[in-house]
Amino acid sequence: MIEFRSVSKRFDDGTLAINDFSLVVPARSTTVLVGSSGCGKTTLLRMINRMIEPTSGTIEIDGESVQGRDPVRLRRSIGYVMQNAGLLPHFTVLGNVATVPRLNGASKSAAGDRALELLDTVGLSRDLADRYPSQLSGGQQQRVGVARGLAADPNVLLMDEPFGAVDPIVRAELQQETIRLQRELDKTVVFVTHDIDEAFLLGDQVVILEKGARIAQVGSPSEIIENPANDFVASFIGIDKGKRAFTVKETPRGAVVVDGAGRTQGVLIEGGDA
Repeated sequence: MIEFRSVSKRFDDGTLAINDFSLVVPARSTTVLVGSSGCGKTTLLRMINRMIEPTSGTIEIDGESVQGRDPVRLRRSIGYVMQNAGLLPHFTVLGNVATVPRLNGASKSAAGDRALELLDTVGLSRDLADRYPSQLSGGQQQRVGVARGLAADPNVLLMDEPFGAVDPIVRAELQQETIRLQRELDKTVVFVTHDIDEAFLLGDQVVILEKGARIAQVGSPSEIIENPANDFVASFIGIDKGKRAFTVKETPRGAVVVDGAGRTQGVLIEGGDA
């Protein structure tokens, strides 16, 4: 479990990025921080592994303050996946994934074996192990980034808009892969995105943030959609624009589900499930 207790962050230029933020991130589930650019979601994420230090307040992992831990050791114990993968360009795929185990003291052979296993885990062929990041597609690079984030078998995995730079088809594939991995590996995941649909797809708990990381609403996707806390939330998730108002329309090929703008969103299958 991760807990933020009255956390604030004021940068050197005087900007108050986080103002008295408190939140419990349940263990072995996915919590998504979602909001517009500049709302503080990435700052919150990076305070968990001490890439950014809070001005005040505490952050605890399983009851232990992260501020009391060595920052280097802390970062090596937490998985971190960023946008554009952030791979080391002069390392091969195998070298990138094996980096953290090697830094943690694993032998070259053991780290390499672990890296190959993780390529299997994230759905990449072992034939790619000796390639360099520049020789991979964007989707492949992101999968390598996820593998590297999992290399130390962390209990906590931080994901900072990891799919924002890939095309919609690849993004959808990576989202489904993330759901599969969480089902299999059972990590505590904190995921940052500005895309509410991605948040609702991936999150067990969704935290909608306003400026200054003020929590507008926190809950499951169903709770938020069924009962938005205020006009800001209703607008952010699209209820006030009819985005999430669905109706059934009959067509020559069967019933389809249509959104508030008249766009087809899916089909009805036998039994009435969309």
